[in-house]
Amino acid sequence: MTLELEPEIAKALGADPFAALMQMPGEVYRATGGRQTLRVEIAGQAYFLKRHHGVGWREIGKNLLQLRLPVLGAATEVRAIRKLEQLGIPTMHCAGWGQHGWNPARRQSFALTRALDDTVSLEDFCADWGGTPGDAARLRLKRALVRQLATTARTLHEHGVNHRDFYLCHFLLQRGSPGLTEPGGRLDLHLIDLHRVQQRRRTPARWRVKDIAGLYFSALDAGLTRTDCLRFMRLYSGEPLRAALDRAFWRKVSAQAVFLYRKAHHRSPHLPAPP
Repeated sequence: MTLELEPEIAKALGADPFAALMQMPGEVYRATGGRQTLRVEIAGQAYFLKRHHGVGWREIGKNLLQLRLPVLGAATEVRAIRKLEQLGIPTMHCAGWGQHGWNPARRQSFALTRALDDTVSLEDFCADWGGTPGDAARLRLKRALVRQLATTARTLHEHGVNHRDFYLCHFLLQRGSPGLTEPGGRLDLHLIDLHRVQQRRRTPARWRVKDIAGLYFSALDAGLTRTDCLRFMRLYSGEPLRAALDRAFWRKVSAQAVFLYRKAHHRSPHLPAPP
């Protein structure tokens, strides 16, 4: 068995912390397959507890037949958190994790992360930007967000990391970020939901397309302009705009984003920039 916990948490959980966490009640946020995410409180501090109860051989076989590595437990998310911390990308603070069992189909595990309170997802934060004209302050803020999202995506992909669920809803913005009121101020933006993250020496093109298309799809109703898209393309590539226009790559991104949008909304999106 593997078990790593911050000392004050281990002390609060008693003689068998692993069993205590695998059975602990809390406010359930998501339950799917063999995975459950809930908010709990330990020693007066709020945490998110993600528990894995084993995916089963059927799910493992399905993923392997689709040439995808199955997510077998919490270790994937813990490694991803540590990688993002190494890269300087704000994410969750891992307060502990553990796993038990040798059978990959029935292995039990958990990841415990400190709750990110007083935050809002970018999906909710930008929800009304598409329907109302923005003032100078919103334009400045939107540019800052585009810059930070492009830089985050570039850093991940340059270091062999892809998220697989790279949507606005998985970026949490701290409501007290200086950049919300001060021009040029810091925006505290945390990337979460890392349980499907993949890490390699180099990020394959298909996974770079999937990440960027997911982000584009989730932002299509957030008042994007052609200028926003071109700015993102330049910052993501790290090259002057003319050199950044890898047309085959961006056509694939646009096509995948449109596919996701039609699937989610049953209508075609208004594209701020041509494919």
